[in-house]
Amino acid sequence: MAAAAVAASAATAVAITSMSTTTATTTAAAAQAMSLYEEYEHLTRSIQTTELKTMICKTETHHLKKEELASKQEVKRIQAVPLVLGNFVEAVDASRGIVSGTSGTNYYVRILSTLDREKLKPNASVGLHKSSSACVELLPSETDANVTLMTAGERPDVTYADVGGLDMQKQEIREAVELPLTHAGLYQLIGIDPPRGVLLYGPPGTGKTMLVKAVAHSTNASFIRVVGSEFVQKYLGEGPRMVRDVFRLARENAPSIIFIDEVDSIATRRFDAQTGADREVQRVLVELLTQMDGFDQTTNVKVIMATNRWDTLDPALLRPGRLDRKIEFPYPDRRQKRLVFQVCTAKMNLSPEVDLEEYVTRPEKLSGADIQAICQEAGMLAVRKNRYVILPRDLEKAYRTVIRKTGGETFNFYS
Repeated sequence: MAAAAVAASAATAVAITSMSTTTATTTAAAAQAMSLYEEYEHLTRSIQTTELKTMICKTETHHLKKEELASKQEVKRIQAVPLVLGNFVEAVDASRGIVSGTSGTNYYVRILSTLDREKLKPNASVGLHKSSSACVELLPSETDANVTLMTAGERPDVTYADVGGLDMQKQEIREAVELPLTHAGLYQLIGIDPPRGVLLYGPPGTGKTMLVKAVAHSTNASFIRVVGSEFVQKYLGEGPRMVRDVFRLARENAPSIIFIDEVDSIATRRFDAQTGADREVQRVLVELLTQMDGFDQTTNVKVIMATNRWDTLDPALLRPGRLDRKIEFPYPDRRQKRLVFQVCTAKMNLSPEVDLEEYVTRPEKLSGADIQAICQEAGMLAVRKNRYVILPRDLEKAYRTVIRKTGGETFNFYS
């Protein structure tokens, strides 16, 4: 009986323990479910709050875009032409500055907040509001329209190989122009200053301009080409201003090369001028001399000038320090003629009977342009006869035609 009672008590204890365990498990499950529900409710509220904030942000963005559009329209209205031209003198604070009007009077004005403060430098051209004189627009620099940079697509496709002969001239111009731009440290190690300017002189048609085209093609420097006669302007002071524009543009785009062709039109020897036109040309020369003295070697600006009448140039321009290297382009000798003929006829369909040496050994003076004209005329004669091959008689007739047209007076003038 006692054993049965003990067994019953044990069974009852096990049942009670099992019920307690089940109750605890149920309570834990309920608590976990409640925790998950509360987390779900919290996440739902967070999503609703985020959606509400997103809607508010979209509405605010829409209003800001409207305000931005209205502000842009207001800025355009303020910047509407006509504007008064002026020059920026100095900045007083972030929103105000001093400008100079066309009459020379200085004004204390407001500066439009959209203008780039870094570009507002002294003497910068600005547009002023016609009624309030506020500075509302930054104008581009007053560079003459004739002064432009040659872009990569506008550069000539002439290479040094296309220039027949002129081996010494090629070497000298590369040492004076290309080498200082590409290996400036070499001159510093030696302790000398590279040449500032180069003068190319010689009779017409000897390859001066063509060699400069090869320089422009082979270098990565900015290239500015002007003709000397372009500096002679109608109004007083326009020529010197254009000279300043050329050198300022070169300094802003350094390393750069300035090529002034036919420089004898503005750089002839000075004299006691009696007319206003002569005095204006002399002012252009003085400005050119000043600008060539004004930039130092660190700006990497090189000047190349070409002329047929170097004997008429002003001595102040020819002195060392301005034009350090003077390269002569004489009429080609027999060897140079042979090289020029080879270059000019390289792509031509010549008959095997053509002997170029016969024309090389002739005593007449021929420039590179004359040789090119002879080859061109020979090709035209073949086309006229409906032939695809140039015969010796075509070259002979072309030679006589070109020699007769050039005559001897021109050669004597430049000899």
